[in-house]
Amino acid sequence: MGRLDEKVALITGGAMGIGRACAEHMAKEGAHIIVTDIDDVTGQQTVSSICEQGAEAIFLPQDVTSESQWQSVLESILTQYGQLNVLVNNAGIAIRKPFLELTLDEFHRQNAVNLDGVFLGMKTCIPAMAKSGAASIINVSSVAGLKAAPTLAAYSMTKGGVRLLSKSVAKECALAGLEVRINSIHPGIIDTAIWQKMNETMPGDNRRTAEAGASGVPGNIVGKPADIANAVVFLASDESRYMNGSEVVVDFAYSA
Repeated sequence: MGRLDEKVALITGGAMGIGRACAEHMAKEGAHIIVTDIDDVTGQQTVSSICEQGAEAIFLPQDVTSESQWQSVLESILTQYGQLNVLVNNAGIAIRKPFLELTLDEFHRQNAVNLDGVFLGMKTCIPAMAKSGAASIINVSSVAGLKAAPTLAAYSMTKGGVRLLSKSVAKECALAGLEVRINSIHPGIIDTAIWQKMNETMPGDNRRTAEAGASGVPGNIVGKPADIANAVVFLASDESRYMNGSEVVVDFAYSA
């Protein structure tokens, strides 16, 4: 038996990186996987790879900043599966730029994806998840939501917001008697494509690779997406039934 047998799990930004690893690991534990992303091609490839391993997965295109798309995605899931047990709010972007050069449009875009997307995901899905019983929401924050991140001020702001939004809504759900646990997870320096994408906002500066970022990690150890996925599986499972409103830091003592 898998640790997530028959649970229906939605992973946003699941086409690659941490999101893909979460989808793959949860599928291996028996979950029915819904991957959403704005990248249709890579998203379909991720789902095909999961299905080739004998698991069940579907892809739905989604912009997490759109409330109507959140409603459409949820309706599709409930039509096909009749329930939603796990939500991994993983979709995110990182705009890297000195604060005084950051435009208001960039600030709003950073907030829209990383924080509005989490807000919309929880607001849309909690009623249905509460009916499914013993549901779990895992919001992907960052160590940048726990400590300062120069040239990533807006990103850090959103990730700090994810942390406290998770805690506040977790308490509200518990007080309302809703069977939905909400926890945040805080990855450290993880080897994903987000490092290369950060450089797009600072042309000519190629220092921000995962290896360079690991200079602040004891032993210069770079994490892998699987390191985060393993923790997400635990938070999604009934093994973590008494964890609610918590933050799980997976950073090899980077923020210690």
